[in-house]
Amino acid sequence: MPKALKDRVREGLPYPIGASFDGKGVNFALFSANATKVEVCLFDSGGNTELDRVTLPEYTDQIFHGWLPDIGPGQVYGYRVHGPYEPDAGHRFNPMKLLLDPYGRAHMGDLQWDPAVFGYILGHPDEDLSLDERDSAPFMPKSIVVDPNFDWHGQPRRKPIAWDRSVIYELHVRGYTKLHPEVEEHLRGTYAGLGVALVLNHIKSLGATSVELLPVHSFINDDYLLKKGLVNYWGYNTIGYFAPDPRYASDRANCLREFKEMVSRFHEADLEVILDVVYNHTAEGNERGPTLSFKGIDNASYYRLHPDNKRLYVNDTGTGNTVNLSHPRVIQMVTDSLRYWVNETHVDGFRFDLGTILAREPNGFDNQSGFLKCCSQDPVLGAVKLIAEPWDCGPGGYQVGEFPPGWSEWNDKFRNTVRDFWKGSMPAAELAPRLLASPAEFNHQGRKPWASVNFVTAHDGFTLNDVVTYNEKHNDANGEDNKDGASDNRSFNYGVEGPTDELEINGIRARQIRNMLATLLLSQGLPMIVAGDEFGRTQNGNNNAYCQDNEISWVNWELKAKGQSLIRFVSRVNALRQRFPILRRGRFLTDAYNEELDIKELTWVNAGGGEMGEGDWDAAQCFGLMLDGRAQPTGIRKRGEDATILMIFNAWHDVVEFTLPSQSASNQHWTLLIDTNLPEEMVEKEGETFRFGQAYAVTGRSFLLFALVPDAGRAIAD
Repeated sequence: MPKALKDRVREGLPYPIGASFDGKGVNFALFSANATKVEVCLFDSGGNTELDRVTLPEYTDQIFHGWLPDIGPGQVYGYRVHGPYEPDAGHRFNPMKLLLDPYGRAHMGDLQWDPAVFGYILGHPDEDLSLDERDSAPFMPKSIVVDPNFDWHGQPRRKPIAWDRSVIYELHVRGYTKLHPEVEEHLRGTYAGLGVALVLNHIKSLGATSVELLPVHSFINDDYLLKKGLVNYWGYNTIGYFAPDPRYASDRANCLREFKEMVSRFHEADLEVILDVVYNHTAEGNERGPTLSFKGIDNASYYRLHPDNKRLYVNDTGTGNTVNLSHPRVIQMVTDSLRYWVNETHVDGFRFDLGTILAREPNGFDNQSGFLKCCSQDPVLGAVKLIAEPWDCGPGGYQVGEFPPGWSEWNDKFRNTVRDFWKGSMPAAELAPRLLASPAEFNHQGRKPWASVNFVTAHDGFTLNDVVTYNEKHNDANGEDNKDGASDNRSFNYGVEGPTDELEINGIRARQIRNMLATLLLSQGLPMIVAGDEFGRTQNGNNNAYCQDNEISWVNWELKAKGQSLIRFVSRVNALRQRFPILRRGRFLTDAYNEELDIKELTWVNAGGGEMGEGDWDAAQCFGLMLDGRAQPTGIRKRGEDATILMIFNAWHDVVEFTLPSQSASNQHWTLLIDTNLPEEMVEKEGETFRFGQAYAVTGRSFLLFALVPDAGRAIAD
């Protein structure tokens, strides 16, 4: 490293923000509205020794910038930012604290929780008003200059999979393959391991189209968890919005390249990659938290501070701080990050954790916020899937259905209603709108049924197996006296808490799993299933396994052999969803009569085979939904497009004699496609035909699917 490097620094450019290699050197650019000076610290390849420190010479439009010659990809660096240390004014500058680049494309090293990483003196009588002057560099992860070049093997940029054909599969990069016996041991739990062909083949075989990865942005393990021998397994503690976390790389030195290779493998398998992203808060916590990046670069700009006491942070996220998405440079950072992941790594969309925070202005949630406006007009972001978790813990934070056109939203009303209905505590009237993509919440402003992301389980909460196995949460392993995690799980154990050898209980549990999966995958809207639910994954009753990087959270692939029947069921139901477009309409269905076609596209059916009357809904726990495929748009029709579908839902504990409704063509029959009560050895019954007006004995707590096609010669049960 030339000793005179600081004498060779040039002014460089204020854009792009971050560290950019141009073939001869690196341009550094860093936003700070309130700093007085910025230094770039250059380290050896191991990040252990600071080799040089260079002041960025220019300041343009609140961007400190400079160009350094003779350095390039692989250079380890960090920032030291000078300015006032005035917590009461919202400023927490401390040049003794090495800071990660907010735009850093790669990180190395893990945070060591030494007192030096705090900007104030721990235990000082004046608390965070004191100034700690110890150097934090030895204990800090560092940023790395990257080589952006990557050979995409001639892969063209993919067209997005149509919303109506999409099925999301949520998984954790590490947990999905950590125990996979067919993945090479050194690749298990990594980006490379997730890109193995046999892993992707399993996902593809289920009928999933889009894989949603729990957070992969670089994140920090909380000190209080490490002290208990735990970690932040889920990763909702981001510190780097442009850097894939190196812990998930089989080759940490080439983490970004490995991530891109994984995306390439997904695309070769015709699978989309959706990232779960956390732009609502950072790992720096509140005024008692460490100084790692944003807090030391420009605390007053990056975070929402209490207007009456700028020493304190607004905590609408429940994590200690809230990212200030009202500031234009912060909006720029987030949208730059999103575009980077699309343009440079080719991901296909994002799921936004605590998404209401992104639309929260000083006066509360605003679906015309600056950030949402930026997304709606952005040609890059407008072409990918944008999915919001539409709630946070702040005032007015629950906003299901309130995001603008172009967005999808997690619909927890679907989850709650489906669980309650199938355990017998919710009448049919409550389930009905959920089967139609919750039109009261989403059918406005031209939004489509896929605006509702339907799910019965997610990473947060019970697995589907545990929903039917435990009445109570069992989170003792988390070290919080079982006080963490939701207590209202809408679950039911059917007589025994936990696993049992009782055949009757296991039978109803298995049937209820099939009932909920069928309801999920055959409802209007965008379905999401969770990795491992397709073969009975369990967390042993832990409904908040955010800190469990072990067998509690990892997918147990030994269960796959025992769960082959359920795997086949999921695959078959997804195939039926794709085969019959009426099950995934591009607009909201209605029960209005179509005079031109002389049909109703949907009819609610009672157990007598007639149309549900007003009095039928009050306490009904067995009912049918008939969808007439002839109501499809005009044009050339493909096989199955004009089929009529009948779904029967029986949450009653006993058999119900259900009369199959009649249709105008008397020479047609109902063909049975699914009966969740049929055991594997009797599955051949699926495919039998039944007359109009014939009674079918619907087993207690079971789901049925019938189809009627105009051409009786077509086989539809294959």
